[in-house]
Amino acid sequence: MILSLRCEICTAGMVHFLSFFISVSSREAESFKEQGNAYYIKKDYSEAFNYYTKAIDMCPKNASYYGNRAATLMMLSRHREALEDSQQAVRLDDTFMKGHLREGKCHLSLGNAMAASRCFHRVLELEPDNSQAQQEVKNADSVLEYEKMAELGFEKHDFRMVVFCMDRALESASACHRFKVLKAECLAMLGRYPEAQSVASDILRMDATNGDALYVRGLCLYYEDCIDKAVQFFVQALRMAPDHEKARLACRNAKALKAKKEDGNKAFKDGNYDAAYELYSEALTIDPNNIKTNAKLFCNRGTVGSKLKKIDQAIEDCTKAVKLDETYIKAYLRRAQCYMDKEEYDEAVRDYEKVYQTEKTKEHKHLLKNAQLELKKSKRKDYYKVLGVDKNATEDEIKKAYRKRALMHHPDRHSSASAEVQKEEEKKFKEVGEAFTVLSDPKKKSRYDSGHDMEDDTGNMGDFDANNIFKAFFGGGGGQGYSFEANQSSGPGNFFFQFG
Repeated sequence: MILSLRCEICTAGMVHFLSFFISVSSREAESFKEQGNAYYIKKDYSEAFNYYTKAIDMCPKNASYYGNRAATLMMLSRHREALEDSQQAVRLDDTFMKGHLREGKCHLSLGNAMAASRCFHRVLELEPDNSQAQQEVKNADSVLEYEKMAELGFEKHDFRMVVFCMDRALESASACHRFKVLKAECLAMLGRYPEAQSVASDILRMDATNGDALYVRGLCLYYEDCIDKAVQFFVQALRMAPDHEKARLACRNAKALKAKKEDGNKAFKDGNYDAAYELYSEALTIDPNNIKTNAKLFCNRGTVGSKLKKIDQAIEDCTKAVKLDETYIKAYLRRAQCYMDKEEYDEAVRDYEKVYQTEKTKEHKHLLKNAQLELKKSKRKDYYKVLGVDKNATEDEIKKAYRKRALMHHPDRHSSASAEVQKEEEKKFKEVGEAFTVLSDPKKKSRYDSGHDMEDDTGNMGDFDANNIFKAFFGGGGGQGYSFEANQSSGPGNFFFQFG
């Protein structure tokens, strides 16, 4: 009896003590919450977080404390932790409207629009007129729509559309690494490497193990022709995510491209131009998306083509190179030289002007001036072509050429031809005389070779008498006569020259 009474007294005391302890704890927890609220209002979210945590430690079953800490974590951009607190809040109290709302916002910020939508609809079940939840449902629906559009755009390689959709989606899903990585990948595909690198780097600062971000960093380096560094990032991405197929494929392509390009370079240095041409061609089939490296490969193949005397092919390859990379000076220089070789000086001048505008070096200025000179010279009569000799022809070769052409086009030789033919041959005879007059005189030849227009120097080359040049050359001066007669034994159209 006495023992039973003592037990009842102990139990009552314990209950009273626990009630008192809980009451004190609740008051203390509430005090911590109020202090957290004060810091939250001041936007001192770190201190607010600390006090809400103290409140939770005192009363771990209070849903509102988790809700408040979730709100603070959201302001600190710690959305995954905020999501955990929000979920704990609604587990403790499924009617806690703010808890569901914050859970939905966290899901949406992290890019899970479907889960977010479910949370917002739960809010509307609890409070049908909640305008904030109504707007958030629309935001979630928009994110889902932009996701679908981006997926379709990526399949069609419409990378600009994907970037647009991800920018719109990220307005609501600001903490979604998946959206950011997709945007960065598409920026890389568009050649906007600094922007892509920046996005990927931001992700890696928050999550150094993010395989997708590591892949994008490698992709940018790969497309900028920094293949060795790119491979390092692809390998690192595969360590973090062994099943990352894009990183695996990119790594394989990078290694294959590097090996094939190096083989082509070696063949070129060894003078094996046919092999180099084939190796560069094979390298170009590995990855059509690698714009910068492919531009170099086209230029390299153009260089080989010029060595193989495939000038038109070389020009075409250089044109492909500059279409891929408009800043590729080497390709412009190679194409300009090919145009010079083809004596297409207008095109050569255009390319050299582009180069000089980009890089104003002495060498580029010299190349431009030389092309402009050749262009100017090409607008005059080409006396070397008139005589049918090379520009490095000797004095003796020039004389022999004049003898041959003067006899070929002399008017007397064509006296029995039609009036039209006679007129044409007389014109050619005159041009042959002009050409010989200039090229047989060292001073005139020097001025002609340096680009001077000889008609400007001598008034009008058309005023001179080609017959006098002919007489002087063949020794027909001083009253000597000369004539062309048909060689009956040789058949019609064959003539011989006879001095009278």
